[in-house]
Amino acid sequence: MKKSTTGLLLGSALVVGLSGCASSASQPGTGASASSDAWYQHPFVCGLAGSLIGGGIGYGTSSESDEDQGAAIGATAGATIGAMLCADTSPQPMEPAPTDTDGDGVFDADDQCPGTPAGVAVDAVGCPLDSDGDGVPDYQDQCPGTPAGAEVNALGCVEDLVLRDVNFEFDSATLTMGAEQILDGVAEKLRANENVRVRIEGHTDAMGSDAYNQDLSQRRADSVADYLAGQGIDMERMRTIGYGESQPIASNETDAGRAQNRRVELGEWE
Repeated sequence: MKKSTTGLLLGSALVVGLSGCASSASQPGTGASASSDAWYQHPFVCGLAGSLIGGGIGYGTSSESDEDQGAAIGATAGATIGAMLCADTSPQPMEPAPTDTDGDGVFDADDQCPGTPAGVAVDAVGCPLDSDGDGVPDYQDQCPGTPAGAEVNALGCVEDLVLRDVNFEFDSATLTMGAEQILDGVAEKLRANENVRVRIEGHTDAMGSDAYNQDLSQRRADSVADYLAGQGIDMERMRTIGYGESQPIASNETDAGRAQNRRVELGEWE
């Protein structure tokens, strides 16, 4: 038998073998792990087999004077084709896109405080800012700027908060427009801190009788609670107390002192 004919027959046999390896790799149901574990389906092995196949075909189909060159060309082409036949062309699974469920700008994988309310400023790990470090987040803190190390209540205050500029019409319990704007901010933080109950205390100066001032202070405290209720704060979370003129914080002998005594205070109702 001629040498070229022998090479051609050998090449044909190897073609059949390589085709079988490649086709078995593409059979459905074999699984990705089986494909990657089978040594004979590795692109390098298939490339090597393809090189032999191509070389054999090139050698067997060339004239006697060009057998070496034909074998080299065939080996190169066969190696390329063999590697391509056994290459893994199955679609690779896509990485899921990172998610930010609470929309605070910190991806869930890095968010140490999931479920932050919409619009609340957070730090690098997704937790609400607490600028004064008192343990009460800024968006719930009725007393921002508490000194470091101070013990505070659930409102973020060291003591009861005087609602400054929450004033009333002269000799009545009717809130001024400016007072309503202040209370809007109070209501916003109470809505954000829905587990806190509060005391609303009314105080007057010493002008007038004790009984009259007691009644006026109670009506003013009630007026504040009614307004907060209108802003979505449950009345069950609020307790109103009128102290009249019994708890002054300044002298009643001056206009400035009396103005300080006419006040509404907000505290935690435990």
